[in-house]
Amino acid sequence: MTDVSQSPAELYRDLHRHPELAFQETRTAGIAAERLRSAGYDVVTGIGRTGVVGVLHNGDGPTVLLRADMDALPVREDTGLDYASEVDGVMHACGHDVHVACLVGAADRLVETRQEWSGTVVALFQPAEEGGGGAQAMIDDGLYEKVPVPDVVLGQHVGPAPAGAVGVHPGSAFAGANSLDVTLVGRGGHGSRPETTIDPVVLAAAVVLRLQTIVAREVAPQETAVVTVGRLHAGTTNNVIPDSATLGLTVRAFTEEVRVRILDAIERIVRAEAAASGAPAPLIEHVESFPVLVNDVPGAERIEAAFRAAFGDAAVLDPGQVSGSEDVGLLATAAGAPLVYWILGGADTPSYLAAAAAGTLDRDVPSNHSPHFAPVIEPTLTRGVEALVTAARAWLAPAR
Repeated sequence: MTDVSQSPAELYRDLHRHPELAFQETRTAGIAAERLRSAGYDVVTGIGRTGVVGVLHNGDGPTVLLRADMDALPVREDTGLDYASEVDGVMHACGHDVHVACLVGAADRLVETRQEWSGTVVALFQPAEEGGGGAQAMIDDGLYEKVPVPDVVLGQHVGPAPAGAVGVHPGSAFAGANSLDVTLVGRGGHGSRPETTIDPVVLAAAVVLRLQTIVAREVAPQETAVVTVGRLHAGTTNNVIPDSATLGLTVRAFTEEVRVRILDAIERIVRAEAAASGAPAPLIEHVESFPVLVNDVPGAERIEAAFRAAFGDAAVLDPGQVSGSEDVGLLATAAGAPLVYWILGGADTPSYLAAAAAGTLDRDVPSNHSPHFAPVIEPTLTRGVEALVTAARAWLAPAR
């Protein structure tokens, strides 16, 4: 049984030691469900395989959905923490353990203060954010037939900003993203007789270099976009030209127009380079997709004002557009509700400020998905709980 008296910090350390990959978050989901039940929420489990939702009805008023994602990443931890991952090759390298601990703490706090507000709170623990499938899986599994449809969707993501800071950006806030797998087909043979082959290694090299011209030459300087080849594999030994080469790509953009333009350019370039090499048609597979995360402008302004009133102006920042991606927007779109999603600072503040002054933030402050990513526990967790409660209370009605 889970210790339901665990503080957010104790819960966080527990979750960090026991990370679970996408759609495998059974232990985490069980903890979330037990904590919600003990606090008095009506709980539904198994939505979208491992999703958990708790509902707290507290009189008339708006319905506010607070969301946390639960899954970890296939990354081997290298933080040196005394509560480091005990699962080889898996860690919470993106801070979803922070998100779960903060939402559990916020759910408890909203129960404790229920005499001060009126409405309905929906605490949603989502699986599989990293692959972009968790939110849609919950929706497809009848999420809003099982729990109330929210009037607003709220959430946060820990990142390498000073701990205790919160950052809200109205409008397009997180990039849309696509991941593609490309298989380039050649004709293998002996390395001593390249004239008898169609070399997919040379073809892959040409494709990789040409893909880098898309952002430089096909996207306007006023736009922001990223095309990254994160994986290239070909061959098994030095003196054999292989039959094929595979590439793994990711694309990020802040508007649908730019995203479509990039995807079209990738397809054109890959097919043209294959044709130029005399190779068969390549196989292009779209394996992941995240929509652009768009914060409701009036909603973001409301939350920012609430944060400033609660935490002071110095703690509130505008992070600008974040090139990372999130699928939380699907929960809002499916409900026809506005979305407000913000950054929660998790970096040690003195270290962050020293690195900023030295111009070494990218080197000295580990970011999400790094094997060294380790948010400081405090004030990160306290502020994360406070931020969720403050944001929810900005929408919930005052008690009558």
